[in-house]
Parts: sequence; structure tokens; C-alpha cells
Amino acid sequence: MSSFTIFLLCCCTSTFMFAQGYNALWIPDTLSGNTITLTAKQGSMMWWGSTMTMTAGFNAEQTGRAFWGPTIILRKGDSVHMVVKNELEDTTTVHWHGMHLPAVMDGGPHQPIPPGTTWSPYWKVDNHAATYWYHPHLHMMAQEQLLMGLGGMMIVRDDEEAALALPRTYGVDDIPLALSDRAVDASKQIKVKPYGDSMQVNGVFRAEWNAPSQVVRFRILNASTERSYNLGFSDQRSFHVIASDGGLLAKPVTLDRYLLSSGERIEILVDLSKDAGKDLFLKAFNSVLAQNVPGGDRIPVEPFVNALARIDFNIMHIVVGAPTSDPITAIPAALVTVQALKESDAVRTRALTISDTNIAGNAGVSFLINHRLFDENFIDYNVPLGSTEIWSIANSGNFSHPFHIHDVEFNVLSRKGVAPPEAERGWKDVVLVNAKETVRFIARFADFADAQHPYMFHCHIALHEDEGMMGQFVVVDTIATTSVSEQRSADGTTSMYPVPASSHVTITSTTPFTHVTIRSMLGEMVADHTVASTMSETFRLASLPSATYVVQLDGQRPSLLVVNK
Repeated sequence: MSSFTIFLLCCCTSTFMFAQGYNALWIPDTLSGNTITLTAKQGSMMWWGSTMTMTAGFNAEQTGRAFWGPTIILRKGDSVHMVVKNELEDTTTVHWHGMHLPAVMDGGPHQPIPPGTTWSPYWKVDNHAATYWYHPHLHMMAQEQLLMGLGGMMIVRDDEEAALALPRTYGVDDIPLALSDRAVDASKQIKVKPYGDSMQVNGVFRAEWNAPSQVVRFRILNASTERSYNLGFSDQRSFHVIASDGGLLAKPVTLDRYLLSSGERIEILVDLSKDAGKDLFLKAFNSVLAQNVPGGDRIPVEPFVNALARIDFNIMHIVVGAPTSDPITAIPAALVTVQALKESDAVRTRALTISDTNIAGNAGVSFLINHRLFDENFIDYNVPLGSTEIWSIANSGNFSHPFHIHDVEFNVLSRKGVAPPEAERGWKDVVLVNAKETVRFIARFADFADAQHPYMFHCHIALHEDEGMMGQFVVVDTIATTSVSEQRSADGTTSMYPVPASSHVTITSTTPFTHVTIRSMLGEMVADHTVASTMSETFRLASLPSATYVVQLDGQRPSLLVVNK
């Protein structure tokens, strides 16, 4: 954001270095209840003595820090009213990442909050107990606003989770860890670039946490704008993954490494009951990451210089002391019943592509979804209300991308045709799609039909998102569409909606197609589209005058399309 880079209060040219020792992990304050107020505001942090680094955060008066924000605690079934005040000098948004809520309340690029204004979304909490987060989602400004410090965590609680013998005393044995990295210039001001050269946990450099000697729960969020973390512990101990992005797993999954990409969350249990008097590190074992994994890439030119590429580094120092008065000392054998969606219930499969493309006028390689850059006036998909769909994402490119969808949680069906690892078999909203890999997931779009307000899907690498690696969909009322404006072929294999159409038409098929032609009633070609193999595609009709046209998929199955302007 332009004002952040201009509004500098102090300059310092000394060499960047940390003070000796460690800094106590900051545990964010909490907010709960039916009305929650967040105030975004610029400020500064003194990370290096008296040198002020310009930052931004939420509720600095409450937290005492102008960086990051309080943890919001919600309960499933409650209704919540958010009051979001923008006291920044720039427009922003606040996206409730992972929350199932109406599109107009989602906080994506279509819900901007100008400076000096207040946004007041509200919804009924319908998510499973899990760890979510809130962050800016202003198109072309997401990376900068995230790096300046805007964001915070959200915790949803429910009866199922409450019935389990799990650590849940916030800040004592239930610890939020927002992982991020930062780079600063010679004046100690935050650089806007994909990779930092220093780790932060909850906005703290060289973080240290004094742990009780018992089972502790870490809620780990990758809040970095690009870097992935191959998580593990310095003594090679195992840990137990109990939750993914959107809820608890069926049972704990025991691992000693977990690759967490940008935007993803996991909850883990770590047994420290025999470790009083010892210390250890939460580490990133990133030396094994490949060049095509975010965080493993080495590019020798700015802004992509990555000082932490392919090395192992410490994330947080853990010093183990005495247990609490009522400690959790055992890892449960089972957690909850995960009622995963059935592949057989899917009514359609959407084939999405991720590709590396050279675009005239754009420097370097552009990363695209469905071979196009984001256009806020273009709706990629009309998703029928109540439908269960498989989204198949094929990455033909040479870089891995964390794919995030708004509105729904999903179940991963396969990676390269193989069932996902156990820790990915719960509810997710971000999935890393590796280079040359196809990932298939299934989701149900059960609520919130609204043809005017779209949800987003995008790469969660903030720079890629800002540069246009993003699309959007609307959930449409299938009853109204089928009875009024959907046209089906006689054999039921294809459909178009809306008909009559004006600006756009969506064509779906029960089998994949790659070529669409539109002709006038006299046979004149008026549009000719080649698409990636897909079963659903939306086309613009802006250049077509009002008339009746013949549409054909792959030269077969002609259908009539009425266009009214």
C-alpha cells in the first residue's frame, strides 16, 4: 500500500542483525461474543531497539501491538456480527478464510472497505471446530497488506470437540502459532517481496515459548505470503496431527514431518510430559524442498531472492518446565466421525488448469488458472445450489501452487490418481497442487445462492493472487434456473444457462469437450472457442447482438441459444 512506504518515521543504516537470545512468544488476545469489533490501523513496532518499523494490525489498543490481531473465538451455531473499521490510509478488505457464509459477507475483493469507513458483515457460524483466520484480500494489494501485519486467527468450537480430552486452555496448553517470514531494508522497513530472510511466529522474531511438561496442542497457520514449511522438531520426535484446515480428523495421524503451504492450517499434539528441564526447536526442514516447491526455489534476482531456500532453520525455541495443575497426558485413539462426501454423489466434474504462460507485456512467466487472468467482471462458473461437485485441478506448469476455494470445505479424493495421505483425509480449503500433478477434491455447495455476488478461487501465494491467478464463481438457484432459464439438450447430455442470455452463458456437458462454436441461424460463424478439456465453461457474449444462435460442442450436439441485450 502506497502510504505504508511513504509514511516512514525513522531511518537507520546499521547492518540488520538480531539481538542475542530469544524473545518471548506473544499470545494474541482473544475476542468472543455475538458482536466483535476489529479496527485496522497503521502503527509501528520496535523490533530493533529504538528503530521504528512501520506496520499495521488490528486492535492495537487492545493487543499493545500494531501488528497482527486478536484471535477471534466463535461457537458453532451462534450468530456473529462483525464491525470492521478501516483506519488505514488505504482501502482494504477482511476475508474470513475458511468460513462458510454468504458471498456478500465473505470479504473478498468485491467487499472493499475504503479508509474511514466501517463494514458490518454478519452470519450464523456453521463450521466444524477448527482453526481459521482472517486477512486482507484486496486485489493487487494482498501481499503488501499481509506483509505489513494485517491478519489474525479464528477458532471455532463445537460440542464434538468439547467432548474430547484435548488441550484447550488458550495460551497455556492450546497455542496459536502464525508462521511468517519478513525481509527488511537498511532502514528496518518491511520489504514487499515474496520471501523474507527471518522467521516470525505471531509477529515475534526468534520466538521462545515456555511449555508445560504435558501434552500440548499447537494450532499452526502458515501466514507467509509464499513460503512452505516442512515442519518437524529438532530432536526428531513424532507429533500427532489431529485437525486439518476445516475440522478434526477421524483419529490422530502420527508423523515426524508435515509440509504446510501458504494459507493451510493444522493442529498437532506434542507429548512433552517427559521433557521437564529440556529444550527443543520447532523447525522447518526445508533443505529437502525442490526448486518447484514454494520456499525451495532459488532465483538470484529481486524480488525473488530467497535467503532461506533449501536450508533447515529454527522456527521457535521451546523450553519445557513444570506441568499445569490439571494436565492432559495422553493422546486420544480416536477423534470424530468425518462424514466425507461420496464421489458417487457428485453431479458434475469441473476440470481446472494451472499453467505457466508468457503473456505479451508481462515480464517473466505468468501463472494462470484456466488460461486466463482474473477479471472481476467475468464469472468462471455458475454452481447450482445444492450440487455436489468434483473439482479436478491439473497443474501442467513447473511450480507448485496452494489452491484455495472460498465458501466450502472439501475432501481431497486423489493426488495423481492415488488416495491422499491420512492427514489430508479430513476437511480442507487449501490444497497444494504440485507441478505436473492433478488433484481432485469434492465439495457440496449447499447454501447461499446469490447470482450477483461471487466467491473466489485462487492460488494462495499472495503475489500470484495479486497478479491475477484467481477466478470466481456464483452459486445459483437451481430451481429457478431449471424451470425458467436453463436449456437442456434432448438427450440430457448438455445444458446452457441462462437462456435467454445477455452478457454470459455457461455450457455444461456430461462428457468433456474442447471446442465450442456459435453460428448465426444462416450458418455464419460468430464465435469459435478452443478450451482445455472441460465439462463446464462460461463464455462472454458481449459482442453478439440480440438474436438466436446455434451452439455446438466439438462439432456435434447443436443447441439453440437466445441472446437478448
